[in-house]
Amino acid sequence: MSQKVLLNAKEVNIILHRLACQLIEKHNNFSNTVLIGLQPRGVFLADRLAKILTDDYKIKNIQLGYLDITFYRDDFRRGEKPLEANSTKINFIVENKNIVFIDDVLYTGRSIRAALTAIQSFGRPDEIELLTLIDRRFSRHLPIQPDYRGRQVDVINNEKVKVNWKEYDKEDSVYLIDK
Repeated sequence: MSQKVLLNAKEVNIILHRLACQLIEKHNNFSNTVLIGLQPRGVFLADRLAKILTDDYKIKNIQLGYLDITFYRDDFRRGEKPLEANSTKINFIVENKNIVFIDDVLYTGRSIRAALTAIQSFGRPDEIELLTLIDRRFSRHLPIQPDYRGRQVDVINNEKVKVNWKEYDKEDSVYLIDK
């Protein structure tokens, strides 16, 4: 198994600030926009972006939530071992809001399809956008594309993209791992 560095800590930081600026350009003061990190790994990116928006760009009142999509996935019952659910934390109204789904890697698009179904349990948003740190091209099973992307990479199916966050994995980095 070999691994190649796609992004180091400095590059991750630059991309996070660019993504934050793109969100500000579109959503201004976030008065009608909420950020929702998709469980499990999208919440790390969502936390980091919310912190950058609040601390570095002085955006007040960022509404941040976490959405578990485990039981909305179309492969929910296909594995041999039972799936373990994560927590959903949405302490605000999504009705008529602009939602930005946040996930670390966009691969087949199935997680996003599940998120679109899951969010309906909380109301009908005005608009839904997608932000991903890594967009794996050539892997999509569904016609889903990100509105905001950190880096687009060409990855074949036997390769895996692994995103590390310093708060949880001891470093900010993105690796391409050949299985």
